[in-house]
Amino acid sequence: QVQLAESGGGLVQAGGSLRLSCAASGLTFSSAAMGWFRQVPGAEREFVSAFSQRGSSTYYADSVEGRFTISREYAKNTVYLQMNSLKPEDTAVYYCAAGSTGIRLRLGIVNYWGQGTQVTVSS
Repeated sequence: QVQLAESGGGLVQAGGSLRLSCAASGLTFSSAAMGWFRQVPGAEREFVSAFSQRGSSTYYADSVEGRFTISREYAKNTVYLQMNSLKPEDTAVYYCAAGSTGIRLRLGIVNYWGQGTQVTVSS
């Protein structure tokens, strides 16, 4: 049974930072592409960032590039999203995702979803 468990969300003021974690189980972590999406009410779920299955490439949405950093800790089967210089428009539910390649995750082709963690940025 594949499970993705997100944590680290919360309330932060504009300009602050948060670090999200996603612990994966039930899959071969070293051969899976991992990433993050976010969603707000009334909008479709949007791609945020991804790490390729071979660890050779990272991908970012242009709205977060330069502020967010994705990383992967293979020994703990965990992917992280470090979020700096947060803005109110970053407020959303953030979802961890697993797929076959980083390119497919960028396209929204996802094999497994986490349950989501709320990030709220106050103005």
